[in-house]
Amino acid sequence: MTPYEIAIGLRYTRARRGSGRNRFIPFISLTSMAGIALGVAALIVVLSVMNGFQEELRNRILSVASHIELRGLPVLEDPAPVERIALQNPRVRAAAPYILGQAMLSAGEINRGALVRGVDPAVEDRVADIGRHMRSGALSALTPGEFGIVLGAELARALGLRTGDSVVVIVPQGNVTAAGTLPRLKTFRLVGVFEIGMFEFDNGLALIHVDDARRLYRVDGVSGVRLKLDDLFAAPAVARQLVAAMPVAVEVRDWTQSHANFFRAVQIEKRMMFIILTLIIAVAAFNIVSAQVMTVTDKQADIAILRTLGASPLSIMVIFVIQGALIGAIGTLIGVAAGVALALNIDVVVPALERLFNVQFLDKTVYYISDLPSDLQRGDVVTIAAIALLLALLATLYPAWRAARVNPAEALRYE
Repeated sequence: MTPYEIAIGLRYTRARRGSGRNRFIPFISLTSMAGIALGVAALIVVLSVMNGFQEELRNRILSVASHIELRGLPVLEDPAPVERIALQNPRVRAAAPYILGQAMLSAGEINRGALVRGVDPAVEDRVADIGRHMRSGALSALTPGEFGIVLGAELARALGLRTGDSVVVIVPQGNVTAAGTLPRLKTFRLVGVFEIGMFEFDNGLALIHVDDARRLYRVDGVSGVRLKLDDLFAAPAVARQLVAAMPVAVEVRDWTQSHANFFRAVQIEKRMMFIILTLIIAVAAFNIVSAQVMTVTDKQADIAILRTLGASPLSIMVIFVIQGALIGAIGTLIGVAAGVALALNIDVVVPALERLFNVQFLDKTVYYISDLPSDLQRGDVVTIAAIALLLALLATLYPAWRAARVNPAEALRYE
């Protein structure tokens, strides 16, 4: 690449209008540039929003779930040795026992199924953040022997319960009587309501004290131990380490396994959106091909003169590659700037659009996440910019190759 090749390529790019037969060349070039900018900006914003949804979903799930669960097969009669082995791992920060069971909750004539989790309020906040999502009451109100219960907001609403009301918990483990096996039931008092923002938990989870759960389900020991790590993304690696250290009768599951379907669905949606929006950039790249082919046809006389002055076919190719690549580069830079600015201010732009058009994109009565979260990641921006530049560069190769094959004698015959 020499200065004269760069100078000619830049001059062709700066031309305000085509000459002779092809006056639409600058318009097509601007359209290509705008298409690339639009595609890049849209891809950056969409991926940032998808990243934000993924992070919001993960935070809400892990506010109730744990990073790693050590489950007994079927129960852990003594969880202390398991907790001691787990806490020896430098990445494990806290451990809490739990009992898990199913039950039917009855209030008046309304019945709802629920997952009942027995927890120790003294250590539960160390492994989960459910205490921060309490709408009324507190986890500390769960005291052994008083049979208090904490329900999800949707579940309490469906049962028509308020704090202080009574609810009957019916468990499938029955009592054997002369009349047959009857389900076991116990009356609990509602001492708190939490709202995570996930239907799975708000409509189907109930918390009671672990000692009350032992009496209710008549089990010796606990269902397992929940762990919290210093880095949630280290959970798979730590789980593999704990598998080798734990007794055979313990099942080790990390959060990526327990809630794999949620995160797999978000990841698939993110990939599909990436592919679909990349096609916008590809369409704009095809416009570069059209503009370049028209430019080559329009500049055949100029090409022939350059060839007669000693320019090599490679130099001719470089000239047109520079012209097309510059269109792609400018469009990519504009798209990156616009996309980054919009992704960083999505919390301001979306409410402004809602007020302007008097609409609500995420209705609180339909969606638990009523605001568009955004998580701009540098890796996504770099990848999108690289793909856009690569597509723009590839789009210039065929027109540049055609320009290099122009025969000077044929081109100048009718000039």
